Amino acid sequence: MNKINRLFEQLIQEGGSDLHLMESQPPKIRKHGEVRPLRAEPLTNQEMIELLQPLPPLKCWKIFLETGDLDFAYEMNEESRFRCNFYKQIHGLGAVFRIIPTKIKTLTELGVPPVIQTFGDIKSGLVLVTGPTGSGKSTTLAAIVDYINTTYQKHIITIEEPIEFVHLNKKSVITQREVPHEAPTFSHGLKAALREDADVVLVGEMRDLETISLALTAAETGLLVFGTLHTNNARKTVDRIIDAFPSDQQSQIRTMLANSLRGVVAQLLLKRSDQPGRLAVNEILISNPAVASIIREGGTTKLQDVLKTGKAEGMQLMDDAIQEFLDKKMISGHEAYMKSIEKNRFAEFEKPD
Repeated sequence: MNKINRLFEQLIQEGGSDLHLMESQPPKIRKHGEVRPLRAEPLTNQEMIELLQPLPPLKCWKIFLETGDLDFAYEMNEESRFRCNFYKQIHGLGAVFRIIPTKIKTLTELGVPPVIQTFGDIKSGLVLVTGPTGSGKSTTLAAIVDYINTTYQKHIITIEEPIEFVHLNKKSVITQREVPHEAPTFSHGLKAALREDADVVLVGEMRDLETISLALTAAETGLLVFGTLHTNNARKTVDRIIDAFPSDQQSQIRTMLANSLRGVVAQLLLKRSDQPGRLAVNEILISNPAVASIIREGGTTKLQDVLKTGKAEGMQLMDDAIQEFLDKKMISGHEAYMKSIEKNRFAEFEKPD
């Protein structure tokens, strides 16, 4: 048994989400958003090597020692999978492990707005699920993919780094490819998907110009493409896509995005005040002729107005959704202030209670 499994078991028993290991620091876990140590003694270099080295394949360990960074997934047993990131830091080695639930929750179980499910019914186009690291994007995307898998007979390809949720074939056929093992890069995997008779493609991260460009092309040519970005609202998401391209190409990209974008789901996690745990809060933009026109003309600041007036279609502003949870006393005023987009709206709660 790998030595680290004892720490994983402790993490699971305590109901934590992440395990943090850092040379010269004690091992720590994150529970409900807060990080606390598991013991007083710091981890030594020898201990870190004993904990980390057995987990990845030998060639990946060598890559980590050369590059100082490694992402992969580790399965302790049938019930316990972890997303792993190894890194080097000023005091030596470091690693973060996140529990990946083996049971994929449905969108209903996640408590996200029902309109998000409708993105799984779309035939083609681009849907972006965005938010900072640790905001539950992968969990929401896994639920959408599971909904398609349960409802339709399609070929779904996921390109991830690493593969987090493992999907079993239900009505659909699912091909999961991990970067860099089964596909060298996201763009390489996406390019291959265009030749693999795919109906739906999930791109784990749209982090470079080539991947974004291929995703737009795939969406325009009839595939339903789901992608993620590290942005926290719809307007910033649209700007990030367009700004990834040189200025002389941006007019053409705005037209492509206006034609292919079907929606943006921005997500944050809020710490609950009514009970232990966290809950997802979403900004939802659904593309319509007004949205397409705004994107084409480059006036993305006007998207705020569309979000405000589009409630009947299922749209919502992030701050309105946060306000709703605050009114229901599910979160504290300070949490609302910390996670809000327009801080002035919650300025009275700037200081913790």
